[in-house]
Amino acid sequence: MKIEETFTAPTVHEMRGRVSRLQDALGRYGLEAYICFSPANILWLTNFANFVHERPFILTVPKSGRPVFLVPFLELDHAVHRIAGDVELATYAEFPAPEGQRWTDRFCDLLPDSGLVGVEDMLPGAMLRCIGERALPIDLVDRLREVKSDYELGRIAYGCRLLSEAHSDLLAKARPGLSQSEINLSIGKSLHAKIAADNPSINPLATSIMTLIQNAEVSHDPHNFTDLDMKMLPGGPHVTVFNSVLNGYGAEIERTFFLGAVPEEAKGPYETMMEARSICFERTRAGNLMGDIDREVNALFDKRGFSSARRHRAGHGMGVTSHEGPFLADGDEGVIKKGMVFTLEPGIYIPGVGGFRHSDTVVATDHGPVCLTEAPDALNELTI
Repeated sequence: MKIEETFTAPTVHEMRGRVSRLQDALGRYGLEAYICFSPANILWLTNFANFVHERPFILTVPKSGRPVFLVPFLELDHAVHRIAGDVELATYAEFPAPEGQRWTDRFCDLLPDSGLVGVEDMLPGAMLRCIGERALPIDLVDRLREVKSDYELGRIAYGCRLLSEAHSDLLAKARPGLSQSEINLSIGKSLHAKIAADNPSINPLATSIMTLIQNAEVSHDPHNFTDLDMKMLPGGPHVTVFNSVLNGYGAEIERTFFLGAVPEEAKGPYETMMEARSICFERTRAGNLMGDIDREVNALFDKRGFSSARRHRAGHGMGVTSHEGPFLADGDEGVIKKGMVFTLEPGIYIPGVGGFRHSDTVVATDHGPVCLTEAPDALNELTI
């Protein structure tokens, strides 16, 4: 599979193609329109990034014609500046606002007069009340986002390369006493400078850089980042957490590493994690069930005596966010398709010993995954 890296903004053709695919789906399901509130779905359909607050942003996509993006008047110029594609803008006065000028008034005006309206499953109740019984929860956009276009693969590949380079820099600098603050001020800052140099008009609302580490004292708790000045310690396991969104597309690379020596109690979990990793790389290919991969990993953990040491699924999707569906998880019975992007990250977590997880971002193909991130994964290479 040949993927051409890019950091450029999406073309009008790319954005129109996404809307067209959604409108085709509306026709198949007999829907008159679709309502998006999720910032990720709005970003995918318009190239506009927002965060949820008291002033809602709502995208209405009719079964034919132009989508209409309802924004607070405060954000009108912002939307004009960032939107890509053919989108009509509508505004409301403010929140709160006098009767007749509220977002609910304008939103109701934009709804079709009759027929079913598709909505995101997590759409807020205030919007559902405007639609009433015509609302049909169905996550159409989330499904469309699962298989990436060539453009999207190029954006993700670009981010993965930059994140891999930053990760390599961290491993080269790793030493006892190196603090999270030092990492953020050097490696994190350098990564941000690189994407800004390539594209000075990057969107800060679509950029979130995480260049984190956990030492053995907390790495058994995979999302524990309570100490913002955590330091590397002799031994390990340390786990890197390089999960970022770089101007609108996600990338992730993580490794378990040791400083000086590998504690004896860490060798067994590390070897089992590597066996699970091999299962993921062997089985993540078009045509296989997502849930089967996680079940095979869990069966291995059970066999090796690590049933109580698993805390999460084998992997998740990657796209306009760095953590989304589809999922390599027991319970997701979807079929892997060519062009889906996943993290492969089976993990083992043992209090008092530490966490063991490598993660790579890969593209599924008919013949297996193509890895977009790069770092050593053998124990001897990760004993620094």
